[in-house]
Amino acid sequence: MKAPRHTSTTRGFSRAASLMQTRIRKASEQRGFAVTRLLTHWTEVVGEAIAQTATPVNVSYGKGGMGATLTLLTTGAQAPMLEMQKEQIREKVNACYGYSAISRVRITQTAPTGFAEGRVAFAPAPKSAKKPDPAVQLAAETLSSNVENDDLRAALAALGANVLTKQKS
Repeated sequence: MKAPRHTSTTRGFSRAASLMQTRIRKASEQRGFAVTRLLTHWTEVVGEAIAQTATPVNVSYGKGGMGATLTLLTTGAQAPMLEMQKEQIREKVNACYGYSAISRVRITQTAPTGFAEGRVAFAPAPKSAKKPDPAVQLAAETLSSNVENDDLRAALAALGANVLTKQKS
């Protein structure tokens, strides 16, 4: 018995979206829509506050080829804050290009390629250089004055000043 022959339902025609997808992508790249532009000018595009908490990872096109999705990488603690700012981020990126290049912003805590690449480099908050109260410092030095080793005495005085400052507040 011979297998039935599969007949095409498109009868030699292709979908308009599939025909136009590569042309739309080339046209958008000619208009300055390149991922490298976002990477190199990210701070200027979205501002210092957002640039410190999120980095652009990927720009991907949908099936229809109209509008792209910008994927941002952030830490778990910053994700809810960025979620509320997605529309402003989209507007800032589109303002940079001069047209609606990005239709959607997606926030992720890992890179789309996997966990190993999805590490976010973040800088800890700068340490404040507050001087302790002189009376507290004197009390801490008095408590550690009977220690003979200079390094140990200085470390104990700093520890004592921290403990006494915390007790006051």
